[in-house]
Amino acid sequence: MTFRRTSRPAATTLPGLRRQLPALAAALILLAGPGRAAEGAALYANDFQQTKPGALPDGEFVVLDGAFEVKTEGKESFIELPGSPLDTFGALFGPTQADGLAVSARMHGTKQGRRFPTFALGLNGAGGYRLQVSPAKGQVELFKGDEPKASAAFTWESGAWTQLRLQVRKVKDGAWRVEGKAWIQGKPEPADWMIAWDETAAPTAGRASLWGAPYAGTPVRFDDLRVAAAAQP
Repeated sequence: MTFRRTSRPAATTLPGLRRQLPALAAALILLAGPGRAAEGAALYANDFQQTKPGALPDGEFVVLDGAFEVKTEGKESFIELPGSPLDTFGALFGPTQADGLAVSARMHGTKQGRRFPTFALGLNGAGGYRLQVSPAKGQVELFKGDEPKASAAFTWESGAWTQLRLQVRKVKDGAWRVEGKAWIQGKPEPADWMIAWDETAAPTAGRASLWGAPYAGTPVRFDDLRVAAAAQP
């Protein structure tokens, strides 16, 4: 939104500024994005800028398996999973909670020939919900543990950062909703959730998670981890 000076003095008076507040608020919501605007303050956030290269962040970050370590490229710092061995590896981070949380992060990988990586963001611990980008299928998928629950079409771009957002919220007694979306960094965040799954089994308390499977033989990178209160409709 661009503001220009005018010759009308009313625009700079207190009543004039009050009339502009609704437009200013709307502009801030658009800049924040549809999902982030309704989320609460961050309960955990890590951009790895304060961690030395070759190390792992202290505190609420626990590697389950895999040679994760912080790397730098230019002014950017991120956590990287090497391109071998070809398996699935993960880590846990943030607070432990059963529902009412949203997790977001951005992830990066490259293809090699006809081989593609997969990567995912999760909630509710190692056996909980995972929002997974599966480039070979052209999909973003929702899993509970290893069981597929839902999927949506998604066009992944090799070498571009992909943004993921996942949340679990209680709808009413005995009912929960799991919602997720993915988009390419630099493109608009989808206004609606790409995946919405209704759950009747109470979620297990657990931490957020990230997962990478370097099936292309190239590294997978993760950055800007964030856990906050889930957005409400």
